Amino acid sequence: MSARKADSLGGRAAIVGIGATEFSKDSGRSELKLAVEAVRAALDDAGLTPADVDGLVTFTMDTSPEITVAQACGIGDLTFFSRVHYGGGAACATVQQAALAVAAGVAEVVVCYRAFNERSGRRFGSGVQHREPSAEGAALGWSLPFGLLTPASWVAMTAQRYLYAYGLTPEVFGHVAVTDRRHAATNPAAYFHGKPITLADHAASRWIVEPLRLLDCCQETDGGQALVVTSVERARELRRPPAVVTAAAQGAGRGQEQMTSFYRDGLTGLPEMGVVAGQLWRGSGLTPADVDVAILYDHFTPFVLMQLEEFGFCGRGEAAGFVAEDALPLNTHGGQLGEAYLHGMNGIAEAVRQIRGTSVNQVAGAARVLVTAGTGVPTSGLLLGADG
Repeated sequence: MSARKADSLGGRAAIVGIGATEFSKDSGRSELKLAVEAVRAALDDAGLTPADVDGLVTFTMDTSPEITVAQACGIGDLTFFSRVHYGGGAACATVQQAALAVAAGVAEVVVCYRAFNERSGRRFGSGVQHREPSAEGAALGWSLPFGLLTPASWVAMTAQRYLYAYGLTPEVFGHVAVTDRRHAATNPAAYFHGKPITLADHAASRWIVEPLRLLDCCQETDGGQALVVTSVERARELRRPPAVVTAAAQGAGRGQEQMTSFYRDGLTGLPEMGVVAGQLWRGSGLTPADVDVAILYDHFTPFVLMQLEEFGFCGRGEAAGFVAEDALPLNTHGGQLGEAYLHGMNGIAEAVRQIRGTSVNQVAGAARVLVTAGTGVPTSGLLLGADG
């Protein structure tokens, strides 16, 4: 999609299957096994078999290559396979890639997947411990020597500026954490099922990197999630109501780096998500008022507020009040703060459930759902809708 005009992808593909493993802190099995379980569950949900699949899409950070997953799942010939870069920013772009392949006739059934032992294995929250020299890694050289070693420390810089610019205090971030955990408390699949929190709990949680507290930071999870994408025409013949890809977009902003874009003109927003927002609204013809549910990437609470502002749901500096008022159903599965950290793929699955009417926190009449991917990095987003 051009950043200046609408594309023709909308309405040509749909998500027809979702499947996941349990979400845990110690899966006890390989990441490949998790991927296979998730893929098979998603195919079963769609009423399809491995023999139907001819395309696979995953993340560059995934340790289970497409051809290995195909072999382990019993999938035959592949005519399309792809990986999307930039960590959690890739989530919605995997569906975009799948939809593009389906729309172009390159593949008929494409499975998007993500699987990792992110708690018991490699823990992203521990930050940079060793990195091979690279062009993009060079940008970190301006931050690492000064102690900015972890994702939390990188986000804290932007969060602090946001608070200062709008005369706010760190307590405003608590509205996102409380909302997510309220939904997680009623979601049996969530790690924090039955464990809601209050604003007082948020304010009492320990500092990680000021102004971020423990409850501003997403959890670490072992697990896998998969999604099945095919044409809208074929989707109508399958087991579940399709979640139609109304619009899909990727975005990187001017002066973009991975989590350390500190040399832009301003630090109170997320320009890359602004690029995504513009494309989604143009591609769909929708506005914020048309969205029934928002599933926003929540690895850190401040970036949820900034996303709401980038998409135009509220004015700059006003998102905390918007969330506090429950003005829009947000992260009804519990988000990555409450359900699981699966690099945003579980959020896409929740959007599908909302369209189907099967969410444990179902929003009545939900027909249009916004989903976003990782923030602070080059990112992506989706608008999913009911068929017809």
